[in-house]
Amino acid sequence: MSSTKTKLIEAEKIAEQLFNTIEERKLVKPGKSEKQLNEEVFALAKELFGIEKFWHKRIVRSGPNTLAPYNDNPPDLIIQDDDILFFDFGPIIEEWEADFGRTYVIGNDPLKHKLKKDIELAWHESKAWFGKQTKLTCAEYYAYNVELAKQYGWTYGGPLAGHLIGHFPHEKLEPNNYNLYVHPESNTDMFLPDAAGNKREWILEIHFVDKEKQIGGFFEQLLT
Repeated sequence: MSSTKTKLIEAEKIAEQLFNTIEERKLVKPGKSEKQLNEEVFALAKELFGIEKFWHKRIVRSGPNTLAPYNDNPPDLIIQDDDILFFDFGPIIEEWEADFGRTYVIGNDPLKHKLKKDIELAWHESKAWFGKQTKLTCAEYYAYNVELAKQYGWTYGGPLAGHLIGHFPHEKLEPNNYNLYVHPESNTDMFLPDAAGNKREWILEIHFVDKEKQIGGFFEQLLT
């Protein structure tokens, strides 16, 4: 295993510990605003691991805001009883990037629990399929994940299904240039090395939504 891969896995394990502690401390509860919960998680990351840098904006989205793709900035909502919400955090751990997303359901709504379960199952199904490929463009992989959403009975929720990850800062992800994103306009072969000849590492993010029910779910972690 390459040193890059090892460092990324180590960073992801710390991010996973952070999310596990969020559950242990029962931080996700109705009555809080998304902003308040976001700040509580940020404080927890600093308390547990000394994390103060994030390579992209920290996202907590609940209710109808779970339909919004990454680039949107919807208004701050109060978390409700029987709500669904997700986190999308990109902590920098010893200058290595992690990108971790999870969905939480408050209450017993069966559809919301199904969504939470489906996105995790779909993520692992997508990863397994990717592992069988030897050549694949970002656009082709995006199309695969859009079709996967349909198979699970949902709609794919955003313009991305992943992106490059690495040492901070990694190869530059430029605005409106989707070559290093799992995006329908990117013809980059995900198996090609970077400009320095190094193997690229990718994040897979799954965002499924039901626009009629106004709910969405998100699951994200290291793909390669």
